[in-house]
Amino acid sequence: MDTQQLVNDVKARFNINYQKHQLREKYTAKLIFADQGGLWVANPNLLSQLFSSDTPTLILLDNYENPIKVDRLKLLEKANELYVSTMKDWHSEYETLKNNR
Repeated sequence: MDTQQLVNDVKARFNINYQKHQLREKYTAKLIFADQGGLWVANPNLLSQLFSSDTPTLILLDNYENPIKVDRLKLLEKANELYVSTMKDWHSEYETLKNNR
């Protein structure tokens, strides 16, 4: 293997890692949403907290560490819907990127 081939391989690997990083930034930002007076991130931590409770209302800390009283089911529905759709889109774009290598 010559030096030019090694340089090209390193550039390609760096490019793939950069594109993966860009995808992560893009879709992480799409998981942020406002609801019921708070700013939330639809992530597994929020979803598990909402799924595990059985009370109709909860007081949760939003992204800015503000205690917000929320309707658990409404927030759960919105967060779950956003999470699932964003993950599907992210996965689809990732598979395209992975196949282009």
